[in-house]
Amino acid sequence: MEYFIERASSFAADIDLVILIVAVLGGFWFFVAQGVLFYFIFKYRRRPGQKAQYITGEKKEEMKWIHLPHNLILVCDVVIIIFAIKVWYQVKQDLPPAQETVRIIGQQWSWTFIHPGKDGLIDTDDDVAVVDELRLKHDTLYHYKLESKDVLHSFSVPVFRLKQDAVPGRIITGWFKPTKIGTYDIQCAEMCGIGHGIMGSRLYVESDEDHSRWLEEKSRG
Repeated sequence: MEYFIERASSFAADIDLVILIVAVLGGFWFFVAQGVLFYFIFKYRRRPGQKAQYITGEKKEEMKWIHLPHNLILVCDVVIIIFAIKVWYQVKQDLPPAQETVRIIGQQWSWTFIHPGKDGLIDTDDDVAVVDELRLKHDTLYHYKLESKDVLHSFSVPVFRLKQDAVPGRIITGWFKPTKIGTYDIQCAEMCGIGHGIMGSRLYVESDEDHSRWLEEKSRG
């Protein structure tokens, strides 16, 4: 099942699962709390001739209604933490071997993408540099080298469920594997100045044949 935004990377479903777990567990306790609240409002509403009672919550039989839900919520927190750490490690810490590498450079207010040429390597003579257009091969594992020329930017690809800050003076390495051919949005998700709202780019996930054809056209140009 895809939610409101389609998925186009190998780890998108894992991130969606963490969000779903947080939403389900948080939503469950929200409705439980609201149900108890309105039940008590109705059951112990003001009645003629009945005096209100002040409860301090210090008796054992009263305290259990605090401790039991509290402990159950802590169990839910542990479940969330386990899933979150597992996905965080998979996406942010574990760096699988790359099939290709791209360089991503943020600056006010555009993205520059350095694609490997026919040799499959970046920082060589046949690199292809394009502004606001990232071209990736379908089902290929990429490393990205993310950097910023000026201020903080944030490289965001919603269909990949990817968001990574670009920090001036640092080159940050990450990875993704496109799994769905199509055209998608790239955003800057960090307020980076007056032109932040126009700092959008396009992502093209294409077949090997289409990508090779595009490289050939860029090389001739």
